[in-house]
Amino acid sequence: MSKFASGKNAYSISDRSGLRYRYRDMRKEWTGLLVGKDEFEPKQPQLGPFRKVIDPQAVRDARPETNLAEERNIQWSWNPVGGWADNTYSPPNRLIAVSGVGTVTVETT
Repeated sequence: MSKFASGKNAYSISDRSGLRYRYRDMRKEWTGLLVGKDEFEPKQPQLGPFRKVIDPQAVRDARPETNLAEERNIQWSWNPVGGWADNTYSPPNRLIAVSGVGTVTVETT
């Protein structure tokens, strides 16, 4: 036996507009509002709650790199910065900035 009447002849008031609708034509929105079927708006996918995305960063059973000094010996450069050999450093540093200033004259009166 049902706890409630069928409501086939009943009317209800919309929570959104205040208009009278047949009870059987009412729809319940995700916000809990009881509205008419022409006022019904489904939940948009941008609204939460969102599922949690697990994005692990660590690697299980990680080991240290071997030959780390050789791997870090690479020096990236581009023209006009770097790109020439300067063997005064070990390893050779090709990323040395070179600049120059002309003569500066200061006069005071």
